[in-house]
Amino acid sequence: MDRRSFVKACALSAGCLAMAPQMAVTSDMSPRHYPRVRLLNGRGQPLRASEIRPRTHYVFSYPYASTPCFLLNLGQEVPGDRGLETENGESYRWQGGVGPGRSLVAYSAICAHKMAHPTRAVSYIGFREPRNGDDPETGMITCCAENSRYDPYRGGAVLSGPARQPLAAILLEYDAGEDELFAYGTLGGVMFQRFFSEFEARLQLEYPNGDARDPLEGEVNVVRLEEFSANIMRC
Repeated sequence: MDRRSFVKACALSAGCLAMAPQMAVTSDMSPRHYPRVRLLNGRGQPLRASEIRPRTHYVFSYPYASTPCFLLNLGQEVPGDRGLETENGESYRWQGGVGPGRSLVAYSAICAHKMAHPTRAVSYIGFREPRNGDDPETGMITCCAENSRYDPYRGGAVLSGPARQPLAAILLEYDAGEDELFAYGTLGGVMFQRFFSEFEARLQLEYPNGDARDPLEGEVNVVRLEEFSANIMRC
């Protein structure tokens, strides 16, 4: 190989190496964007991020009127995680916590196994405070229906049980000037269409105007899980 060919080959190799990290990033699953909605405190006022109680279940609907989500203040800074993967093998990077201490996270409250979720009558899924012998020792989201367990500190990753993918993350935006929160999209393996099909009969009764599948816009109320569901199962 002459000197000119050698230099050209080296430059090409260097360019490929420089592009590799960008290629890894762009191969990640992209967020799904929905209308941006402001979170309210249930009394028609903006929910203040600094007033959200640590390790307390909060529930709100997003991105559709009938699809429940969890909002949690985990009480410590929560870094992002890029080692997440859907059941179909799509990788993605989760943004981590937001808010004053980067401790606020949100997830779809639809279990990634058989779609157990909070209803007005009962909730089989929710955040569980740590117990002796728990791994991790910081608490987890548990589904008592089939005993799937998720790590809210790592993007809803599966800890144990039959679920084959993390809980879908709800993307949050924090307005530091107003101390307000907005939901604007999802990330990960969403199950909304399957949810609508599986629970169609019940949703028709609960949403007689046919708005169960309507994307939310504007504002949405956030309430404690105890106010949303009459019975909360523990496991």
